[in-house]
Amino acid sequence: MGVEEEFLLVDAETRRPVPCADDVLARVGGLRAGRVHGELHATQVEFASGVCTTAGQLADQLTAGQRALDRAARDVGALLVPAGAPVLGATPPPRRDQERFRRITDLYGGQVADYQCCGCHVHVGVPDRDTAVAVVNHLRPWLPTLLALSVNSPFAHGRDTGFGSWRMVEQSRFPGSGVPPRFGSADEYDAAVARLVDCGVVVDAGMSFWLARLSAKYPTVEVRAADTAACVEAAVAQAVLTRALVDRALADLAAGREGPVLDDQVLAAAVWTAARYGLDGPGVDPRRGVRVPATDLVTALVRHAGLPDVPRGDGGARLQRRAAAGGLVAVVDALARACIGGGGGGNPPS
Repeated sequence: MGVEEEFLLVDAETRRPVPCADDVLARVGGLRAGRVHGELHATQVEFASGVCTTAGQLADQLTAGQRALDRAARDVGALLVPAGAPVLGATPPPRRDQERFRRITDLYGGQVADYQCCGCHVHVGVPDRDTAVAVVNHLRPWLPTLLALSVNSPFAHGRDTGFGSWRMVEQSRFPGSGVPPRFGSADEYDAAVARLVDCGVVVDAGMSFWLARLSAKYPTVEVRAADTAACVEAAVAQAVLTRALVDRALADLAAGREGPVLDDQVLAAAVWTAARYGLDGPGVDPRRGVRVPATDLVTALVRHAGLPDVPRGDGGARLQRRAAAGGLVAVVDALARACIGGGGGGNPPS
């Protein structure tokens, strides 16, 4: 497994996003594993771990990567902030000058002018692309609950949105977002992506907004449901839980059990409800199409994945709202501290 995690860069004085990604990236060095790179806007950076086989190995790599980015950010008067959306607003940031980023901004225009959302993407290795498609079919009912566990963007551009994950609301505005359709083969999957390209709504076959997809670069399933985690422990927990779900899917496939056929509208309702409430309210059971406590869905997911439990902690959204008693600057500071010092997410499962 591996994790790609995006972070915001904010000015150390104003706590507002600051476009210093190139300066930060130029100062990062000495990483033994993983890599750093920029995103669409110059206010964001990403750390991508190497391939890991244990939770401890992943935690070590994520910690080292975040500390290196944090040091580099402080060197240029910025802070590294693990939030799904900017807590405080600023003028729309400049786009990083790369050909693919130019194509994206040309296509989406104002939709991405101030889109600075950050996610935690988990890669899990699979034997081949047809198997990967079958695994994603098994993951579909659990993607909303993975989101609910991760919500970390209740504030955006200076206001409380009322959601746990405003990032997911912003992402849902893009074509082809949400839970992916159910496909019967890799050929079907590739044809669907090609249709989106032919329709002119994504820039190339390596781009989709589904919450789980086949990686365009690696022999993996890439699960993109989670907001950027407020601390390393929460990111590791998301990765280990995702790997356990993939392992369960592979076991089910070996036993001849295919992924369930589910109502796409119910799945969309489950994603919206997870983004709205996180674990602090109802969820939607995609299999039964009914409202249930979100915590019941977590219990069912953990049981299905074969894990003894998964750390619940306070979560990023709870951390932010608790800190907000001191104002939104205090929210940014709490996130910056959690990023490098741990955020109370508990010990990751092995």
